[in-house]
Amino acid sequence: MKTRKLGRNGPEVSALGLGCMGMSFGYTTAQDDTESLATLARALELGVTFWDTAEIYGPHTNEQLLGGFLKGRRDQVFLATKFGFVIEPGMQDVRRGGVDGSPANVRAAVEGSLKRLGTDHIDLYYQHRVDPNVPIEDTVGAMADLVKAGKVRYLGLSEAGAETIRRAHAVHPITALQSEYSLWTRDPEENGVLAVCRELGIGFVPYSPLGRGFLTGAIQSPEDFEADDWRRTNPRFQGENFAKNLALVEQIKSLAAGKAVTPGQLALAWVLAQDEHIVPIPGTKRRKYLEENVGAVDVTLSDDELTLIEAIVPPSAVAGARYAADAMQLVDH
Repeated sequence: MKTRKLGRNGPEVSALGLGCMGMSFGYTTAQDDTESLATLARALELGVTFWDTAEIYGPHTNEQLLGGFLKGRRDQVFLATKFGFVIEPGMQDVRRGGVDGSPANVRAAVEGSLKRLGTDHIDLYYQHRVDPNVPIEDTVGAMADLVKAGKVRYLGLSEAGAETIRRAHAVHPITALQSEYSLWTRDPEENGVLAVCRELGIGFVPYSPLGRGFLTGAIQSPEDFEADDWRRTNPRFQGENFAKNLALVEQIKSLAAGKAVTPGQLALAWVLAQDEHIVPIPGTKRRKYLEENVGAVDVTLSDDELTLIEAIVPPSAVAGARYAADAMQLVDH
């Protein structure tokens, strides 16, 4: 596996990471821990050692899954997790509990994650969503204390706006910014986030680089989703939006076929081509998809191909918001 530097002064990590959320959360309540654990083992074999989780995934069960697997293997993985959502017992939808970026929650949350992950340190600790009611300086100041204490090695933010990133970086170096970015989510190009990351030497970690699976070409109908799959509530997967976006994917499939790669590999190669400090973390709980994703690292796109892809899927082409309105309110601008 090739490696990339996470920002100008950050650590070397595998050029492709592994998003672990779907093993425990989000797309279905039906878990397959046996396959998930096999996927984690295969990731190590393939050199995919930059793993991403969060306390909200489950909640808590994804960190527990990884923690159990990593016993005796902790030094083989660059481990990232996230904090910041309010998690209450019995909450039906943990994403609706709001956010808490208070220093007290920073200190409490890290202890929970360390215990569940079975480790004495977290390699990269993200604030999952910016808390508009707590100055970012206070949140990052508390996170910086975790670095001093040796509980955390590097700090990150997720879905933070350009000005917030600047303010946070002035308190303590931010190593990585994690936000949604793919051929069909180009917001970081348009809102100044990618530009400020390049300016400050911050690594950029795209989540959902495959458009929540849509860019693989495997999803042909909303009925392809499980009944409890949250994508059914996502504007891009509904009604006319779905049909319009599917037409875009058909063009990507055609281009990929001409290059003898899969649509997903083409989509990941496009993300990787955008900057040398971009490290996407496609999520999967299945070995076959992990292996397919890894193949994208060796796909080279020429300038002409990049221009053609841009013409097929310009930022304005995708129909529908990337989240429902309530979830978009949690995105810092």
